[in-house]
Amino acid sequence: MARHGGRGWYGRVLAAAVGVTAVAAATSVWTAQAGVGGAQGAGGNARPSASSSAPALATVSEEIVHASDKGAHGVNITIDDGPDPTWTPEVLQVLREYGVKATFCMVGTQAEAHPDLVKAVVAAGHRLCDHTVSHDTTMDKKSESYQSREILNAAAMITKASGGVRPQYYRAPGGAFTPYSRHLAASQGMRPLGWNVDSKDFELPGTDAIVATVKTELSNGPTVLFHDAGGDRSETVAALREILPWLKQQGYSFGFPVR
Repeated sequence: MARHGGRGWYGRVLAAAVGVTAVAAATSVWTAQAGVGGAQGAGGNARPSASSSAPALATVSEEIVHASDKGAHGVNITIDDGPDPTWTPEVLQVLREYGVKATFCMVGTQAEAHPDLVKAVVAAGHRLCDHTVSHDTTMDKKSESYQSREILNAAAMITKASGGVRPQYYRAPGGAFTPYSRHLAASQGMRPLGWNVDSKDFELPGTDAIVATVKTELSNGPTVLFHDAGGDRSETVAALREILPWLKQQGYSFGFPVR
């Protein structure tokens, strides 16, 4: 999601994330599978290292992606901050009605709390994206070891909740990417994921305003940002019911961000 001048409701999520060591075992499984060793860089910061016994991961670029795998007239629908027990099912229903696949950027603690919804997202053919453990929009100001914990622990939480399906992308909260976080995510097979169109649905501007923003800013590029958590997302659901058929009428096809 875009930066919104503070974490708001994420204060509660961050409090839950203080006990991040609770997922250490899951993280060790993730890192073993993904080929990340426990090597430390200068200053004690965790850095990824290859494991000769671990299965190979897909090679992905560490450059932030915006392009769609559907080409110049493709659109990527991305949904951030869930899963949420009220709004994720509603978003899934709208996507199902219009035959649209999306990328869900999940917060680790939310995924851990609602594994049934993570599995439902996967079962419907959507893709997963790591959105960190606690959605800290100041991650780019934090140490590499902190960034590593936030990214790798969230990946482990999402993978466990999904039943073993790994996130294919990493989106920094508020776009707070760093060269280190991009490199780390890519080394785990997660392409750093940006956006071109911020629907501003997080600000609850009204359904008409969300729709107008998307239509106006679509010329900026194909990746559109919505949210399925963080508060009342009824405006988002209503906006998707207008935007998805409109995009089809304009001749757009729906894809995933290029890996």
